[in-house]
Amino acid sequence: MFIPTTQKDQEEMLKTIGASSIKELLKQVPAKYLYPAFDLPETSLDEQQTARHMKNLAAANTPALSFLGAGAYERYIPAAVKALISRGEYLTAYTPYQAEASQGILQTIYEYQSSVCALYAMDCANASMYDGASAFGEAVRAAVRVTGKKKVLCQETLNPQYLKTLKTYFANSKDYQFVTIPQKDGLMDTDKLSAMLDSDTACVAFQTPNFFGLMEDAHKISQTAHAAGALVVAAADPASLGLFSPPGEYGADFAVGEGQALGLPLSYGGPYLGIFACKKEYVRQMPGRIAGMTKDKDGKRGFVLTLQAREQHIRRDKAASNICSNEALCALSATIYLALLGPEGLKELGLANAGAAAFAARKLASVKGAALKFKGSFFNEFVLNVSCDAARLREKVLAKERIDIGLPLKDLYPALGPGALLVCATETKTEEDILRLEKALRENI
Repeated sequence: MFIPTTQKDQEEMLKTIGASSIKELLKQVPAKYLYPAFDLPETSLDEQQTARHMKNLAAANTPALSFLGAGAYERYIPAAVKALISRGEYLTAYTPYQAEASQGILQTIYEYQSSVCALYAMDCANASMYDGASAFGEAVRAAVRVTGKKKVLCQETLNPQYLKTLKTYFANSKDYQFVTIPQKDGLMDTDKLSAMLDSDTACVAFQTPNFFGLMEDAHKISQTAHAAGALVVAAADPASLGLFSPPGEYGADFAVGEGQALGLPLSYGGPYLGIFACKKEYVRQMPGRIAGMTKDKDGKRGFVLTLQAREQHIRRDKAASNICSNEALCALSATIYLALLGPEGLKELGLANAGAAAFAARKLASVKGAALKFKGSFFNEFVLNVSCDAARLREKVLAKERIDIGLPLKDLYPALGPGALLVCATETKTEEDILRLEKALRENI
């Protein structure tokens, strides 16, 4: 740990915040993360020896065939994406404060916003956010500001990471109420939703496909919420929108999503891309920045920052958010990916995903000791119920077959029991891959 302050500086700061030492300040962090022990060789290696050693270690890796999804998906990324984002034309200033010197990055942001608006059928989109979870949290915050109400209804089958992030945004205020809409057969119980809505409800926040992979009845949810005077925050997988209705079509007030599916590698969890869009009347509640297209005094096309409702700028404490960054390179990757596929390509992508998942569900459900947990329509993942402990089965198959069978759900959703397993099959999974998974389950359940 390196702290560029004097001992006196540290003591003054600790006294101000009421901590006796840095260790006390960081006591909530597990010690294994703060003070890890490194098993390093006693003899030092030079650069060439280190490179050789690391290469030998890497050679021992044997990639597993993975059917893990749960919000981050293995997808095929066209070679053109990496080639284009590496071009010098796009390597302009990260933060485009001076428009005249940042036309490259401003244009890419504008194109990204336009692509998101078209994909989600929304009026406005910002320059991007950190990830889907932060975009979701910001959207709910915006809905609370618009309505002035403090009750938020969230579906039970929402991505747990989204819910944790949302509650973190409101951690310093106990005035807000987060109420869970229960699920029925894996989907939001819309009868319960109707009963739970009241004049104090700021918004209904939901996700489709939901965390179980099932497609929610978004039109009914939106109509029910609006009829009670609540706003709608919808999170949608962008890869699913080539097949299913976008949030704008069912009247979502705020639409968000995780953009990792659009040309970004898994990369051990990031950086990813938060998609944020809204209706025009709520544009000033949008966090971050918006790039716009204009003309200069000579009539030539140019790009500028049209709206910057950020704490760094003139709004200060009245800012919609203190989010100061957009994921510019990730947004550029998504823009190029969408341009390469186009509407027909997105439809083909959706069909490939749905087809792979449907084939996998049919094959795995035929295995003795396995069955589909829910009957609803799904996109590219589904919940399989196995007759043994899913977590132990996962470890067993991974060790024997080098196949990751999916995500056991008992820790996240105890009510589903120890056999619940979330299985994902995207366009990267071939028939041969799925048959390998089927065989592994037959031999190990």
